[in-house]
Amino acid sequence: MKLSVLMPVYNERKTLAEIVSRVLRQRINGIDSLELVIVDDASTDGSPEIIEQLAATHLQIKPIFQKKNRGKGAAIRAAIAVASGDIAIIQDADLEYDPDDFRVVLTPILQDSAEVVYGSRFMIKENKRSLYSKHVLGNRFLTFLSNRFTNLNLTDMETCYKAFRLQALKTIPLRSNGFGIEPEITAKIAKRKLHFHEVPISYHARTYAEGKKIKWKDGIVAIYIILKYWLVDDSVKED
Repeated sequence: MKLSVLMPVYNERKTLAEIVSRVLRQRINGIDSLELVIVDDASTDGSPEIIEQLAATHLQIKPIFQKKNRGKGAAIRAAIAVASGDIAIIQDADLEYDPDDFRVVLTPILQDSAEVVYGSRFMIKENKRSLYSKHVLGNRFLTFLSNRFTNLNLTDMETCYKAFRLQALKTIPLRSNGFGIEPEITAKIAKRKLHFHEVPISYHARTYAEGKKIKWKDGIVAIYIILKYWLVDDSVKED
């Protein structure tokens, strides 16, 4: 089995080398090889140069450089298009999510008991640094709203750690360019009735001073996306 790690990057110079190192050192029973697809979303802080250096050193890295900043969703779409693994997992380029959790997230797929697995920050797990109560409340509200319209029973819809059988993921049309990709993927998984698991993960939240990017406006967009894809069935690519 081959694992494709999909990493969107926008101005993550301070953490990029460290998170790539953590990803590449993962050894997981059932995974024979790993590729890391890094999509730079027109960073302006020197991240592209770091990615070029890392790609020259590590053959597992597939770099993509977007000329215009389009958002996390657009970067993930670009990564999916070139990924060639059996399983895919999304990994942010900061240090909030620990690749050591890959094992627990991927196990249900490797055991053929799930097609999609979400890593939840709100299930019991050690090593949690929680910040900004308004983010917790916002995440819980958006997860509640998503559950209401998808009939899923998630604890953390907005999590970064989403793992999929890549063949299924490639057949889902994704439209959102920004953080709306999270509720969109969830809504379309629900429409497709893919077999779903949720597992606990560790989480080390960062502050805005440390580079956190999501804003309250993204929550408004998420509500719109939840309602839109409840009404619109757009879960299978026409081709």
